[in-house]
Amino acid sequence: MAMHQRHPSGISRKKVQVSFVVRDEVERYHRSGINSLQFDPINSRLYSACRDSIIRIWNTKNIKDPYIQSMEHHTDWVNDIVLCCGGRNLISASSDTTVKVWNAYKGFCMSTLRTHKDYVKALAYAKDREQVASAGLDRSIFLWDVNTLTALTASNNTVTMLNLSGNKDSIYSLAMNHCGTVIVSGSTEKVLRFWDPRTCQKLMKLKGHTDNVKALVLSKDGTQCVSGSSDGTIRLWSIGHQRCIATLRIHDEGVWALQANESFTTLYSGGRDRKLYMTDLRNPDSRELICEESAPILKLSMNAEQQTMWVATTNSCINNWSIKPSGNEEDSTEMDYERPLYTQPKMTIKGGTSIRQYHVLNDKRHILTKDSEGNVALWDVSTACKLEDLGRADFEEEIKKRFKMIYVPHWFTVDLRTGMLSIHLDESDCFAAWVSAKSVGMRLNDGSDPKLNFGGLLLQALLSHWPRTQPEEEPLQDGAVYNVNGSGERVSTNYCFNVPGHTPVIFSEVGGRTLFRLLAKDAGRETETLGLSDTLPMWVVDITVLKQMPKFNKIPFYLFPYPAAGIKSVKKDRLSASDMLQVRKVIEHVYEKIIGAGSDAGSQTGSTHNSTTANSAQEQKSDTERDPLSMLPAAEEKVELLCQDQILDPNMDLRTVKHFIWKSGGDLVLHYRLLK
Repeated sequence: MAMHQRHPSGISRKKVQVSFVVRDEVERYHRSGINSLQFDPINSRLYSACRDSIIRIWNTKNIKDPYIQSMEHHTDWVNDIVLCCGGRNLISASSDTTVKVWNAYKGFCMSTLRTHKDYVKALAYAKDREQVASAGLDRSIFLWDVNTLTALTASNNTVTMLNLSGNKDSIYSLAMNHCGTVIVSGSTEKVLRFWDPRTCQKLMKLKGHTDNVKALVLSKDGTQCVSGSSDGTIRLWSIGHQRCIATLRIHDEGVWALQANESFTTLYSGGRDRKLYMTDLRNPDSRELICEESAPILKLSMNAEQQTMWVATTNSCINNWSIKPSGNEEDSTEMDYERPLYTQPKMTIKGGTSIRQYHVLNDKRHILTKDSEGNVALWDVSTACKLEDLGRADFEEEIKKRFKMIYVPHWFTVDLRTGMLSIHLDESDCFAAWVSAKSVGMRLNDGSDPKLNFGGLLLQALLSHWPRTQPEEEPLQDGAVYNVNGSGERVSTNYCFNVPGHTPVIFSEVGGRTLFRLLAKDAGRETETLGLSDTLPMWVVDITVLKQMPKFNKIPFYLFPYPAAGIKSVKKDRLSASDMLQVRKVIEHVYEKIIGAGSDAGSQTGSTHNSTTANSAQEQKSDTERDPLSMLPAAEEKVELLCQDQILDPNMDLRTVKHFIWKSGGDLVLHYRLLK
């Protein structure tokens, strides 16, 4: 499903990057850490916001198979979510700089808000007023009326919001009380800033923390606030007295998650030390260690009725822990704070593996990856598919095993931020990789060997469902449509690669915000067609619609006789050829044009060349007559090519020679030597 909002015409003038994600059609399991949770007690549903860009819905009553569906529309980490309107709607905030409004029951995106200019890190919700606030790294806090947001449509997408100004640093936490009379923000400024959201007036600034304020909770009446910081402390604040009334030093490291009960008497806290504590706010010295997680804790969501806590961490699993107190009435000084009450969760929603390491192979088409459980896999970038699961193989050995003495220029970049393979294509290098069809294992029926441009063909495959890209000419029998590029050579322009229809395709500003997202198979739908027409930069249109393939890359080089051969070089011409030109072709050039075999061309190179030419021509003729079934061309039998004193394989191309053998700056220098 594509984003609903159209973009101002000026946006397309910025450099646009094309990205896609290599993934399964249905991603049932989280692929990375989980940043936020929301529990719906009425429907027993849990909503989880993951760093893999997907929000998932779980049926907490179905222990064996809790997955319900995925909510997909974001293109980067989903940092926070809130349920509103009695659980009918969900608001999400993401590092793709957007805030999105969802139908929580059906799981689809209703509208997208693009007001923020940087990562949106936190949301806050006043349920009595149906008001949501969003904040992030752009230092801005925006207030939204939820009823207005849920009424937005594709044609009516204008929304008015209020902006709370005054923050001096990036905001990482936000809280608002139920009746919407107080809103508080925490930031890298290390202070808490308060506003009255009804008037947008600043109320106060409270100091005390010595590091980023990562978590906040407000009491229902807005008179008290609890903050958790990367400095490892929790502070209880009196808003009326504008001061800190208690400092809790419970955790060994940064505090990243807080949750309070409805009466604001019990506080639950977690963070970098992986421990979940329960503290009595009326007597802060009274506390219990509920459990210890296997990874740092990022978010808590309580089921008050069942006295359990859903815990999200930096790994991909979600655990549900009992939070029933021990009932131990003994003096707090005698309690063992470090012995957890519970060692096993009541329920676990299993997560998937996250790709942690990758290596692009020399052919610049295949990628080896290693995931969080040590499993190695092989992927094909050109078809956006996994080719092979290699199990817990030795990653470095697999790389060595697949090494080929071949050089193809870099034409894409890889990003593992979401735990999945994201491939980015930029105008500057997308079209750098030209290869011959045979070199990548493509055999055409007519026996020809057209040149393929990886980036161009992949772009066409990603947008093959867009009506504007459909070719008017009929494809040839081998299934490809051919064109002539700027160098006048036959190149393949269509149907060499196919990508799965479920592949997400993303257009974004280079290093910036997302402009448009769609699934490859949906490019023919009306909304997506309009979005593509508004978003696509000309460099993509040229390739996909106009079929204007780029020119081949040229490589300059010098060609001299081998110094010890006794042949004097008369000319010092700087030659230029396609960087895909095989050494074999240069050998043929030397044989036919320089030493002059079978022609008069050699007369210009001097008498030494002439005598060599005559002898070579006669030998060539006699050899051919003697051995008509010879597999080696005459040129390769008579001439060899060297670089840095190393004899070159005739099948090697010039760019591979320059990369692996020449290894120097300046123009490539080749030497030829006659074979006796």
